[in-house]
Amino acid sequence: MNDAFGTAHRAHASTYGVAELLPSAAGFLMEKEIKYLGDAIADPQRPFVAILGGAKISDKIGVIENLLKKADKILIGGGMANTFLKALGYELADSLVEAEVLDTAKELLGKSEGKLVLPVDMVLGDAFDAEAKMETLPVGDVPAGWRILDIGPKTVEAFGVEIANAGTIVWNGPMGVFEFPRFAAGTFAVAHKVAESKAVSIIGGGDSVSAINQSGLSDQITHISTGGGASLEMLEGIELPGLAILSNK
Repeated sequence: MNDAFGTAHRAHASTYGVAELLPSAAGFLMEKEIKYLGDAIADPQRPFVAILGGAKISDKIGVIENLLKKADKILIGGGMANTFLKALGYELADSLVEAEVLDTAKELLGKSEGKLVLPVDMVLGDAFDAEAKMETLPVGDVPAGWRILDIGPKTVEAFGVEIANAGTIVWNGPMGVFEFPRFAAGTFAVAHKVAESKAVSIIGGGDSVSAINQSGLSDQITHISTGGGASLEMLEGIELPGLAILSNK
């Protein structure tokens, strides 16, 4: 019996290897992961809204590529939104930007057909520090010496409209520097929007799950995934070895 969805994206001896040699089957937790994430990809209730955050686009290029073919809207927050904003021509001062994938970001924006929804305002800090000075501004050029550390309230409102209309929501990644409490407001606000939605809601990734748990909202979420990396690869459309070996039994 295999219930280790969190390692299903790796061909480990304790899961994949054993299943090659002995009769094996998915456990109830694995069954639940397959049901909700599988349905979200294959046959979601629409509109299908994906919420992606975290630091880097490079970690989620394949996910975005796959979701552009399947989702109705992809809401982008966190540090990865900075690279998209830079690709649009904004000066972002000391904000985290992945210069090496700017061309990829431009390509994704070019073929997104309006599906990618970027922040419209930004919470800035004058240092990467929990006690940094804060300022909220509309999206635009970032003043010298400042950096984007969270999405602003107007972005939360705009994202909230898409979330409220959704039939299926998949969320992976925080909306800002979640480890700094003063810059976690966007992530917590999105958590509340998702919890209030009537959609089938699926959350994966450590910080997204933490936000839901810390907010006391976990019982209002349809499914909280136990595998951040595995759920991302599933959203990317990659066959997971730990699932494939069970399917072949």
